[in-house]
Amino acid sequence: MLTPEQIQFYQDNGYLLVKGMFSKEEAAAFRLEGHDLIERIYQTETVDATWGGARQLTAVQTKLQHCHDVQFYSAIFSRLIVDERLTGAAADIIGTPNVQLHHTKLFIKPPEKGSPFPLHQDYPFFPHDHHSMIAAIIHFDRAPEEKGCVCVVPGSHKLGPLPTAADGNHLPLEDYPLESAVTCPAEPGDVLFFSYLTIHGSGVNVSNEERTTLLVQMRDPQDPPSKLVHLSRGQGMMLHGINPAQGFLTEPKANSNGATMGPTMGGDTMMGGGMKM
Repeated sequence: MLTPEQIQFYQDNGYLLVKGMFSKEEAAAFRLEGHDLIERIYQTETVDATWGGARQLTAVQTKLQHCHDVQFYSAIFSRLIVDERLTGAAADIIGTPNVQLHHTKLFIKPPEKGSPFPLHQDYPFFPHDHHSMIAAIIHFDRAPEEKGCVCVVPGSHKLGPLPTAADGNHLPLEDYPLESAVTCPAEPGDVLFFSYLTIHGSGVNVSNEERTTLLVQMRDPQDPPSKLVHLSRGQGMMLHGINPAQGFLTEPKANSNGATMGPTMGGDTMMGGGMKM
């Protein structure tokens, strides 16, 4: 799926933006479905996924809407996460034909007040023994810098796990300011892949439009979790290839990061890691 040059870029930098993986028409359909889903959920729930650390980046009161495990709420997302374009690229990046789902999460950054994310690694929230975990952020609409697009620190995946700030969610702001990262502006249908060790974050959406993305976290099924945390209903589903290792599959249950049920709660609650962009 990916060229040797793209794979080498990922290995060197810890991230890769794949332009036009999905068509603009497909992205528009995903966006419509995602916004309809959030509208249904937020008729009865008012959870704000903003990190506490985000409030250290801006004096503006910001908000962030999200939904975990979207494939359980809409069939269009069930088809999306097994699409060969996505999973084939993930297999090339992970370096195995076998790609297993960890979790999904839809994010909508509202216009003019969409919450930022301080620079962080995803590793602390769901550590794995062999660090095969990657993220794919699928863009459903435009994500220029003014919308708070994802930014990364190239090559930072080679640093290994880093100590977090006192609240445990992000890296120390004084050592890792958001301005030190490289922005990754994207168009509808673009997909940004990165390692869970890659330092990344995003700014405030100061535009007059929403920024809508779907996060898909994936791993090698033979890379066992170092700790059984951040469990979800969809975890363990094979997206590409087969699962040759059955030993560490577990049933979703309450854990130190919170309950797994509910569209906006799940295994990564506010204290357990409301990751992503």
